[in-house]
Amino acid sequence: MTKLFNDPARFTEDMLVGFLDANARYVAGVPGGVVRARKTRPGKVAVVIGGGSGHYPAFCGTVGAGFADGAVVGNIFTSPSAEDAASVARAAHGDAGVLLTTGNYAGDVMNFTLAVDQLRGEGIDAEYFAVTDDVASAQRGEESKRRGIAGDFTVFKCASAAAEDGLDLPGVVRVANAANDATRTLGVAFDGCTMPGADHPLFAVPEGHMGLGLGIHGEPGVADHPMPSAHDLAVTLVDGVLADNPDAESRRIAVILNGLGCTKYEELFVVWGTVAELLKEAGYTIVEPEVGELVTSLDMAGCSLTIMWLDDELEEYWTAPADTPAYRKGVTPAADEGEVRTDAEADAASNARPAGELSDEDGRRCGGAVARAVAALADMLADAEDELGRIDAVAGDGDHGRGMVKGSGAASEAAERAVAEDAGQGSVLAAAGRAWAAKAGGTSGVLWGAMLSAIGARLGDTGRPDAEAVAAAMRDGYEALIQLGGASPGDKTMLDSMLPFVEELERRVRDGEQWQDAWRSAASVATDSALATAELRPKVGRARPLAERSIGTPDAGATSLAMCAHAVAESLVENAKGDG
Repeated sequence: MTKLFNDPARFTEDMLVGFLDANARYVAGVPGGVVRARKTRPGKVAVVIGGGSGHYPAFCGTVGAGFADGAVVGNIFTSPSAEDAASVARAAHGDAGVLLTTGNYAGDVMNFTLAVDQLRGEGIDAEYFAVTDDVASAQRGEESKRRGIAGDFTVFKCASAAAEDGLDLPGVVRVANAANDATRTLGVAFDGCTMPGADHPLFAVPEGHMGLGLGIHGEPGVADHPMPSAHDLAVTLVDGVLADNPDAESRRIAVILNGLGCTKYEELFVVWGTVAELLKEAGYTIVEPEVGELVTSLDMAGCSLTIMWLDDELEEYWTAPADTPAYRKGVTPAADEGEVRTDAEADAASNARPAGELSDEDGRRCGGAVARAVAALADMLADAEDELGRIDAVAGDGDHGRGMVKGSGAASEAAERAVAEDAGQGSVLAAAGRAWAAKAGGTSGVLWGAMLSAIGARLGDTGRPDAEAVAAAMRDGYEALIQLGGASPGDKTMLDSMLPFVEELERRVRDGEQWQDAWRSAASVATDSALATAELRPKVGRARPLAERSIGTPDAGATSLAMCAHAVAESLVENAKGDG
């Protein structure tokens, strides 16, 4: 169990304070994460890695010479926001472009892709790459659907070494792609991990069993198996990874036996003895293996086996030197080479947004009503955090409740600040959306941010929106989810309560109802629709590999959206005559 923390909600922020102080020789803090303490040299591509925290040494622990130039640091098991990713990339960038790379998780893909678009708009050459090494999360032929787990390390290492070697941005992307194509991972869990402040793990493995095919965000395995001996576990892992050989003819391989946070190094060495023997018997030469904790999952008990089939180029980059807070190999150039990054330069990485358009009196009154609705929504979610986390933990990582609380709380604070600046309803919603995405991170964070921004853009900052405008704004919010998330109704996501809500709202508005009354009725439809998702199988996101476990439990995102619709209804109906 994770025992040492102050405020669980600030665990990541408090962790970064200590990490940065202890490793000031290597890293400097910037908005959204960390970068090397010294500036990127001229002509070198910057490699920025990242994702949620809880995986140390990944990701911030591998920022340094020969490895990453920066790491974006999200909340535990939660994607950083697009703003944070762009901020770190902006700080790490020198003059030769930047590669942003993460594991293949929906929130990371959406946020880092948005960050790349933002950087390109600023004139920075940027690319994004997602790692897909987990053989348990999708079958052969569907590699693009696989998660990125401990294979993140081999891909990040090779891409970073290629950048250090002077390759241009297309060359670094090519190496990342080659390393990913050559990398396969299979993991097992003996027990779940516990979020800071929680009194129980995200999942439990039946006594005397292990979960095969785990994720690194607190997800359980896709199937339970009797607990084997160390020898038999080695056989399972080796056979499972070799069976997914990416048609590679090479007999030289890089291998990682990775601990997930609570498995002793001595235990890993016992397993490794058999792993090495089996691989050598299969005719492979193992090149500089790694046995230990490289990509963890808080205090999860378990391990994973990663193999990367090597060609001459990948072997050069796998064995290249590196010097970072948590990972060192060979001899790198002196740590005091390069220009030191100043505090002002680090702070300048943030890209503050200008204030919204000027509002009129009606817009300011509506902005106040919107802020009160967002505050009511945040209060409701704070009370529902544990329940939403419990639902999400059935087939996910259990962080949905915490993410929604952090996102809505930040959104409420931002909305209040916007109202204090006399913002209209559109700017209040846009400010709330940006804050939600920045603080919640993850898939739900970026989706809620995009939805609120789209709604605000339709409503504008002047005048008092009528029923047709409100219905059209909610339709725009739904379309933003479709365009950004890539999911469809029926995939067991928040869309499965959002679409019925929007359709019911539109129908009642067409029939002449006041929008406040129509909203309340539509919120009830959203609740019924969210409950009905219990019968659906997830087709996208982290829950997809655990689809069978998800049946019988409603989707957490659909549930929270319906709850939010009710909270907004109660707040806006109370204030309709005075402010809305």
